[in-house]
Amino acid sequence: MNELYHLLVRTDREQQLYNQARRLAERFAERAAHDDEQATFPFADFADLKEAGFLSLTVPTEYGGQGASLYELVLVQETIAQGSGATALSFGWHASILMRLFLLRRWPEPVLTRLANEVVCRHVLINSAHSERTTGSPARGGKPETTAVFRHGRFVLRGRKTFASLAPALDYVLISATMEDGRVGEFLVPMSAPGIRIEPTWNTLGMRATRSDDLVLEEVEVDQEALVETLGEANEAAPAQGWLLHVPACYLGIAIAARNEALRFAKTYQPNTLPHPIASTPEVQRKIAEMEWRLTHARHFLYAVADLWDRYPEKRMEMKEELATAKLVATNTALEVVDWAMRIVGGQSLFADNPLQRHYRDVRAGLYNPPADDLTLQWLAKRALSHNPPAP
Repeated sequence: MNELYHLLVRTDREQQLYNQARRLAERFAERAAHDDEQATFPFADFADLKEAGFLSLTVPTEYGGQGASLYELVLVQETIAQGSGATALSFGWHASILMRLFLLRRWPEPVLTRLANEVVCRHVLINSAHSERTTGSPARGGKPETTAVFRHGRFVLRGRKTFASLAPALDYVLISATMEDGRVGEFLVPMSAPGIRIEPTWNTLGMRATRSDDLVLEEVEVDQEALVETLGEANEAAPAQGWLLHVPACYLGIAIAARNEALRFAKTYQPNTLPHPIASTPEVQRKIAEMEWRLTHARHFLYAVADLWDRYPEKRMEMKEELATAKLVATNTALEVVDWAMRIVGGQSLFADNPLQRHYRDVRAGLYNPPADDLTLQWLAKRALSHNPPAP
């Protein structure tokens, strides 16, 4: 058993999922550099995910899926991200949306059943597209400028969405749009619908293979049943979004990949000034220890929060701050670990054929995935100030 997982893999099922994810990560690692350099979507990785049955990982067992817990999703995410961060983050959006849908069950049951069947049997991919250039992150309360007008018994959608990860591979996309009565609706839109197109805008520093391009909606007509949820008050009633722990799990996986590369280098690189590899030097060992304690801290915190979510459903409404803090700690730790790995490897980490430069670029994207650090800090301060500390 990998020494990083001997305490975190607790059951036979978790062991099986870890072994599957580990094998997938090894394949993904062989293709990651090419997909990053060319900024091409990792279709081959998703073919492997489909063959392994991972697209239905978070679909409940009663609908034919694997019914993964949040802890299991975190385990899978962190593992496959060691092969390709972009593949893991893309997969995580799909898996987390399905987890959210079946935990909250706000959609009409026939729609949920149909979607589950398509994911299990046809391996369809789904993601949401809520962000817009003018509104920023939906987490900050911006109202979409994308509109939904009801006309002749159908909704007509117009607008543009940004950061639409998995865009080239999606079968369905969830579009948020402002309706005529001022409410914000969420619409389940097939990517085959006339009028929806992908505009290739994703030319970025990191996470290049997610292909988070823009979606342009020009007179996209959908049936009335495509309105699957009205956003707003319902969302406010469930502020704790455990499924978003797929995000910090992904970035810790990238950090582990950087750590592993640094260890490999330190154990094998022997300059002619030393009679042994650099791993034997006190300074390199100090840098290795800096990586290790940070990873140990962040990973055990992340897995502990996921375990609390799974074990105590009645406490989930009170976990918003813990979930957000786990993301803050994990993503910032991942940045630090990759930096320490590059310090160990030195100037060779800057070469384009070294995976560390890709890890360095990819891991920075974690700062911009929800929730942002400043929101987390606001929530923590507000919670602390809302309660009177006990008298001494």
